[in-house]
Amino acid sequence: MVSEVSKSKFKAHALEIFRRIERTGEPVIITDHGNPALIVQKYSPRVQSAQQRLKGSVIKYDDPFAPVADSDWEALP
Repeated sequence: MVSEVSKSKFKAHALEIFRRIERTGEPVIITDHGNPALIVQKYSPRVQSAQQRLKGSVIKYDDPFAPVADSDWEALP
């Protein structure tokens, strides 16, 4: 369950709120006059292998072993 805290309460109890987020992993929404303004959540690095980052990035895969002619390169004049 995501909890909400006003800016003034957050300012007064920031360390306590940070410790709770670290302990439970649940994010806290900071409100400004009752409207959501910020979200504070536990940092988790998104470590991906090169293969995972490149997955789905191949646009065309006709014949990867066919020779490439000079006219196939866009950079050539």
